[in-house]
Amino acid sequence: MTIQRTHRADPADRQRPHLSRRELLAGTAGVVGAAALTPVSAQQSVATTRRAGRGPNEVDQRSSYVTPRRDPSATSSRTPLQDLQGTITPADLHFERHHGGVPDIDPALYELLVHGLVDRPTVFSLADLHQFPSTTRICFLECSGNLQRGTPETLPQMVCGLTSQTEWTGVLLSTVLREVGAQPNAAWLLAEGQDAAVMTRSVPMDKALDDAMIVYAQNGDALMPGNGYPARLLLPGWEGNASVKWLRRIELAEQPFMTREETSKYTDPLGDGTAVRQFSFVMDARSIITDPAYPRVIAPGWHEIRGLAWSGRGLITGVEVSTDGGNTWHAAKLQAPVLPKAHVRFRHLWQWGGEPTEIMSRATDETGYVQPTWEALQAARGPHTRYHQNPVTSWTVGDDGRMLFGAERLRS
Repeated sequence: MTIQRTHRADPADRQRPHLSRRELLAGTAGVVGAAALTPVSAQQSVATTRRAGRGPNEVDQRSSYVTPRRDPSATSSRTPLQDLQGTITPADLHFERHHGGVPDIDPALYELLVHGLVDRPTVFSLADLHQFPSTTRICFLECSGNLQRGTPETLPQMVCGLTSQTEWTGVLLSTVLREVGAQPNAAWLLAEGQDAAVMTRSVPMDKALDDAMIVYAQNGDALMPGNGYPARLLLPGWEGNASVKWLRRIELAEQPFMTREETSKYTDPLGDGTAVRQFSFVMDARSIITDPAYPRVIAPGWHEIRGLAWSGRGLITGVEVSTDGGNTWHAAKLQAPVLPKAHVRFRHLWQWGGEPTEIMSRATDETGYVQPTWEALQAARGPHTRYHQNPVTSWTVGDDGRMLFGAERLRS
């Protein structure tokens, strides 16, 4: 009897001895159930299972065979979207974007000042924040500059890896604002970080009283230092820089504060170049195919196209996939759970006949917003737009099966 795996074996596999019926009956069924990667003999299997492995670690780590990397630059590191499963990003693979480096903050000395148009200006310690009723939600976070137009040899994480998804835990900002007695004429608040850049953003009170949070945990553990430890602001569905990390001060006022990061940066030009879209907080609907993608080489036959979609406006209601360069579109299947302001997986079965083509996806959210083409974005905002770039992106497939990033219009 021969035990064979379902994956495509390499030529060396044909030289390895297969498991016989006698060897199987000798007591190696459990080894087969454990799913070794290639056919092995009973002697090899028994020797492997009888060798004592390591004991428990104080903190476990990934297998040496699993090596996802964020490939950091001087200011950011991108989530390896093509290497992950499901929708929750491991905390240590969550993207990072810094303006002044990562501060080292002793949680015992951490303080958050809330003042301005409030009845009771208050300084909260981290322990104080933990005393409030906690809440947990799953949502994505995305940098508003999340687009890299690169060479054909570009991984999905380099195209738009400045987005990640976390289970966040903390206290609703509205709870804290009730505690300090936010005054009725307060229309905006200033969120200030404790990093060297003193990152500051103005946030309208409507958002603060809706779903904004002060979070101190991600995926069940304390925040990672690069994502705001010991506490940060979280504005679900809004551009990442407004969710100020290492939060140390909140000031309430009647007007926006017009800080450096919302005047000289994080504004969008209009098509005629004469004005800017300021306070364009919401991240619009977007999607990307993560497999097959560069550096995959595929063979003619059936393939499942897989990817991620998300929208800061709420639920993703549909994703369409084109396998002929956008001439025709087909509805993809959304993989549960489908949550508001959250990444959702999609998939579409595709039979490739071996001809050169281009595959792409576009998302639609519950407001009816449809992910635009790059040409439509440039027409609306001009050729120099830098933020909120969410165009339909594609992968070309050569007649040799090589997957390469996008068309020339996105690589320029």
